[in-house]
Amino acid sequence: MRLMTSVALLTGLVVSTGAPGYRILVASESGDIVTELTWDGTALAVAKIVPVGIMPADIDGPHNVAVAPDGSAWYVTIAHGTPYGSLWKMSAGTDSLLGRAPLEMFPTTIGLTPDGALAFVANSDFHGDHPRVNVVTIVQTASMTPLTNLPACDMPHGVKVNHAGTFVYVSCMNSDEILEIDRQSLRITRRHKTGEQPMHGTGPAPAAHDCMPTFVSVSPDDRRLYVACNHGNTLQVIDAASLELVREIPVGTGAYNVEPSAEGRWIIVTNKKAQSVSLVDPQSLTEVAKVPTTKPLPHGIAYSPDGRWAFISQESVGIDPGAVHVIDLTTHARVATIPVPRQPTGITILRTP
Repeated sequence: MRLMTSVALLTGLVVSTGAPGYRILVASESGDIVTELTWDGTALAVAKIVPVGIMPADIDGPHNVAVAPDGSAWYVTIAHGTPYGSLWKMSAGTDSLLGRAPLEMFPTTIGLTPDGALAFVANSDFHGDHPRVNVVTIVQTASMTPLTNLPACDMPHGVKVNHAGTFVYVSCMNSDEILEIDRQSLRITRRHKTGEQPMHGTGPAPAAHDCMPTFVSVSPDDRRLYVACNHGNTLQVIDAASLELVREIPVGTGAYNVEPSAEGRWIIVTNKKAQSVSLVDPQSLTEVAKVPTTKPLPHGIAYSPDGRWAFISQESVGIDPGAVHVIDLTTHARVATIPVPRQPTGITILRTP
């Protein structure tokens, strides 16, 4: 199995596992590839390697992946380009390029509306001086045409559309806030401070109560927002109607990504500086388990369609490859892993016939 995986990673050959239902898409930021994995309930296997990027002499940097609600296409943010980043639309059937939309500096997370008509992409632009205002690019996905670059905040990173398709939420790392965008008007309607002191690269050191939100997600019923506080090492639970803090839950150092399961049984937080994953009960709002990872930088979260498994991407460190772990959500145990090269970051599920 390990030999077959290594060959597939190096050559892009397809490994047939016979596993039906879905594939796991993983973007590798330092390798300009998206790896497609299968899971048969026992083992992960590489199904396909999809090259992405247009600059042969440099790294383009694919960061995040998302699947169209109807399953017809998948999207990947490309961080670098000529001159800026871009959003790629790929066919779910053939993994071929359907279109590209120009973005701004270092696009990260993709938020798709439930009808699939719009993509909201945060342009984080990790380089340069602070404070500043970065933009969220809104793309019409049918034609892959940017509609507007919405001035947002200092380093927007996470983007999530609610299930009703009425509001879009953006986590802003350096201005320490959550934004609410109205889908109809494409305007920012509200701002919520997640910490008391903004993060400025040239200002004072951050206080202990700063959040520095890296990601925001929405509960299945749209009533709550879940915010990963990378500096605060907590999960903030916010009432979506009032934008008031409901509870702040200690998780692990460097909380990075947060995602609730579709049926509402779990909230998972990746702890990027603690080499662990927190499983949080959304009813009691308590951490039920902390699952250690084999790699030091856990990043993204995806759930199997049946809610039984969680797939966790982990970034690379030096020449050591990254990985994808499988967590059994009934036993809270890590049950499988597979190496994925070149800085695996974004991860999502693509249903297959």
